[in-house]
Amino acid sequence: MRLGTSLFRSYDDPASWASDMKRLGFRASVCPIGKDADDALIEAYRRESERHDVLIGEVGAWSNPISPDDAVRKAALEHCKERLALAERVGARCCVNIAGSRDEQWDGPHPDNFSDDTFALVVDTVREIIDAVKPRQTFYTLETMPWVFPDSADCYMKLIRAIDRSAFAVHLDPVNMISSPRVFYRNGDMIRDFFSKLGPYIKNCHAKDIKLAGRLTVHLDEAIPGQGALDYRTFLTELHKLDPDIPLIIEHLTKEEEYMQGAGFIRRTAESLNIPL
Repeated sequence: MRLGTSLFRSYDDPASWASDMKRLGFRASVCPIGKDADDALIEAYRRESERHDVLIGEVGAWSNPISPDDAVRKAALEHCKERLALAERVGARCCVNIAGSRDEQWDGPHPDNFSDDTFALVVDTVREIIDAVKPRQTFYTLETMPWVFPDSADCYMKLIRAIDRSAFAVHLDPVNMISSPRVFYRNGDMIRDFFSKLGPYIKNCHAKDIKLAGRLTVHLDEAIPGQGALDYRTFLTELHKLDPDIPLIIEHLTKEEEYMQGAGFIRRTAESLNIPL
């Protein structure tokens, strides 16, 4: 696998981006290109990615294509199509979004998020995005989430079968599927189950950690890798069985020092398992 990073600063040119990734020992990265990039800049980032062997793991399409607001939904659909097309052009492993939400908050909980109608809407939405772009190399993926589809391995497999598009694949964030103390304490079992059912479909993964607070009712909080209870030995072991170029992207931190702290923990854990990064 390739350990990678979300961006802790913006970049004006591909050379400085690639230089930062190499300096910090990352072999993968989220896409550093904004929506206004022209063809020449996209091609320049693609060349730097190949020259320095830094894989662009994902192009984010963060938006709400199942919004109850028609104007928001239509704008999100166009955004997802544009970002999937960018992923194809820049050579990214995948384009990733969440399914969205039936709430006004694009990534928030809503009582209708797990309804049959919402499942059908997610299916139609993903089909529309993929069919508009017709990618040949990259994939459109949905990040696993705690309060909307897909929230489990079985749910993700159901979506794969219903969407029925070869360009639809899996983006795994195991922390986002830990939504109860039972799963928190047995997350290694959840991770093994996910890989056993969906391993061949996984194109990209997120790396973070999770803590359970000792106060009612239930409080789960993200943490820097190594500061929580995620079973990284199981996570890395299962990832190592897949494509050697699969990216594992550290996310949701704000400073270079925090990213390096999380990366140090993951690297030490991988070394103890004789897993190259």
